[in-house]
Amino acid sequence: MELMLQQLKFNSEGLIPVIAQDHLTNEVLMLAYMNGEAFKKSMETGKVYYFSRSRNKLWLKGETSGHFQKIKSVRLDCDGDTLLIKVEQTGAACHTGNYSCFYREFSKMEQKEVSLQSPDRMHDSAREKAEILQEVYDVILSRIAEPKEGSYTNYLFEKGIDKMLKKVGEEAAEVIIASKNEDRGEVIYEIADLFYHIIVLMVERGVQLDDIYDELKKRR
Repeated sequence: MELMLQQLKFNSEGLIPVIAQDHLTNEVLMLAYMNGEAFKKSMETGKVYYFSRSRNKLWLKGETSGHFQKIKSVRLDCDGDTLLIKVEQTGAACHTGNYSCFYREFSKMEQKEVSLQSPDRMHDSAREKAEILQEVYDVILSRIAEPKEGSYTNYLFEKGIDKMLKKVGEEAAEVIIASKNEDRGEVIYEIADLFYHIIVLMVERGVQLDDIYDELKKRR
């Protein structure tokens, strides 16, 4: 911990700016400050603590609102004077009820609000939709740890890699056929099937969803 602290360049007030970013969508959520104690508490607990300049005290993000920030990764910029923390955000990051504090956009002629999402509307966010894939991944892992009688997932793992590869090929073919038929509902259904079988194959080969996200990010 002390070695990490030594790399941080705090300002004259003993603070360092912190950018919080959604770890799945990369949306910038907020800018706040940490002192050495806040940094230590954050690293020790896995939840983000900030230092309030107005109240002159440490505060746990979400302590009163329940909108906690779970740390996924911590990065330090090239000058050592700014932190970027990728988080799993519960609810809204902004006290206004918007998911991000950066919801106002300026153009040459006007100011406009670009996001007015409240916590109650976060169910439609890209972040939560992406989590569905992780839930599927986790369920597949749980079937391996605790097999269930009649489980199709367990059946695939019992049959092994050749069966999995065959199913991926079959489901890919089904997607092609559905697309040729120009039936949107059928295309969605078959792609969902293909996703599931690909995730089964990923688990078998030890590939994480983050590995795929990182590869896709390189191609943007």
